[in-house]
Parts: sequence; structure tokens; C-alpha cells
Amino acid sequence: MDHVAEPAEELLDRLSALRRALRRRSERPEELSRLTGAQLELVRLLRRRPGTSVGEAAAELGLAPNTVSTLVGTLTRGHVVVRTVDDADRRAARLELAAPVRHRVEAWRDRRTDALQSALDELDPASRRRIVDALPVLDRLTALLEDR
Repeated sequence: MDHVAEPAEELLDRLSALRRALRRRSERPEELSRLTGAQLELVRLLRRRPGTSVGEAAAELGLAPNTVSTLVGTLTRGHVVVRTVDDADRRAARLELAAPVRHRVEAWRDRRTDALQSALDELDPASRRRIVDALPVLDRLTALLEDR
């Protein structure tokens, strides 16, 4: 294997393993079990930022607005997302998770966060500090990838 690609391969492997371990610790809510990756990304975005417009979601997710509109249509028919008219601009829609779904998604997120925090608490302080110190570097790495 090319030594230049090795750190990238190792980082991908470790991030994937971490995500798999968290998934095994906390099963996805039933409403989300059949969703595609893009639909799940939209659900995660709406959990973090309820009231997001289709255009804002498209920009955040790096998707075309018509793609997000299609995702929203499917999720609305599935009672996962609710569209409301924007009071400031009656032509625009605001998106949020349906209340029952939002509660289950929040509980799912809490279980995953608690599991990760519990594992972090078992690390020695120096290891925890290295992880915390790496967070800005991961943010920069993400920004570099998004800029390309």
C-alpha cells in the first residue's frame, strides 16, 4: 500500500469502526430503519436545526435543491418530516421532524452520546485530552474535503 494513502485508509477504517460500534450499541428507531443514507442525513440535519428550508438543507448537505425536495416529499409521505409555510415568506417552506419521530431520534442520539461518553470516561485523562485536541483538526480536515 502506498504510504501516502495509508493514514487516509487507517482514518477511514477507524471512523467506520467507531460508527459501527455505536450503531451496535443503539439500534435505529423503527421509522428510520428503512431510510436511505441521504434521507438519514436530512433527518440528522433537521434534528440539529428544525425550521430549516429546503434551500438551506441543500446547501448544508451539498445536494441540489430538487434532490432535497424529493427527499422531503418522501419523508413527508412517510410522516417523518413536517412542512410548514414560512410566516415571513409564504412561498417558502420550513421543515422539521414530526413530533413522535423527533422524540425517538433525540432518544437515539442520547443513547449513542451516552455510550460514547461512557467509553471516553474509561480512557486515561491524557488519551481523552488527545481526542479533544484532535477535534479542531478533524473540523479543518472536513472543511478541506468540502472545499474540493
